[in-house]
Amino acid sequence: VTKFNMPANFKNLLDKQVVGPSTEVLSQSDFPEQSFKPKVQVPFKRLPGQNPQKVEVERRRRLYLSFDIAELLASKGIDSNQLMPRHYDPDNMPPIEETKDSVFPIYLPLKVFDNDEYDCRTSEEWISLGLEPGSSDRKPVPGKALLPTDDVLGHEDPKSQELIYEWIDVGVLDYDKETDLYLVHKTDKKGLVRDEEGRPILNGGITAEG
Repeated sequence: VTKFNMPANFKNLLDKQVVGPSTEVLSQSDFPEQSFKPKVQVPFKRLPGQNPQKVEVERRRRLYLSFDIAELLASKGIDSNQLMPRHYDPDNMPPIEETKDSVFPIYLPLKVFDNDEYDCRTSEEWISLGLEPGSSDRKPVPGKALLPTDDVLGHEDPKSQELIYEWIDVGVLDYDKETDLYLVHKTDKKGLVRDEEGRPILNGGITAEG
């Protein structure tokens, strides 16, 4: 009788045994899986010829992931960088030929035009998507926010003429009902929402220390 000897590089041998593509999510994420699922109002018991609820959810999830808000706005002739009001500078007013239809600079904030009549979820429901079953910690919810590329100047003077605003991937950490504002955190290069020490940000950033 001989003993089975396991090769020293057994893990490397397993990694090389790739039989084909997998549906398993291999990428690391700080977002709950359910936070990417759209809200679909389809009867649980389907009629013959109708798509099952799971199929409809997956189809819409893939459809919505294929959309890009910056591209959608650009297709309508909207420059996202011009959506944020800036300080009025009469000495550097562009000529009328360059301003197209608008002579005066944009001065009204976006929240004036905000309309949540057609939102499929309330703000509280969006935030609750960060709660995973069986866990008391609330993870961030994925989103996009129109933010300045320069974080330092953006905090000091959000209406500076030097700032460039872009749609940036963020994790939504919290929501303030009184001010109707969201607290967001930019994702890193790997798409993770981490603090300065590399730890996942949970429960809106509130820890035992504050």
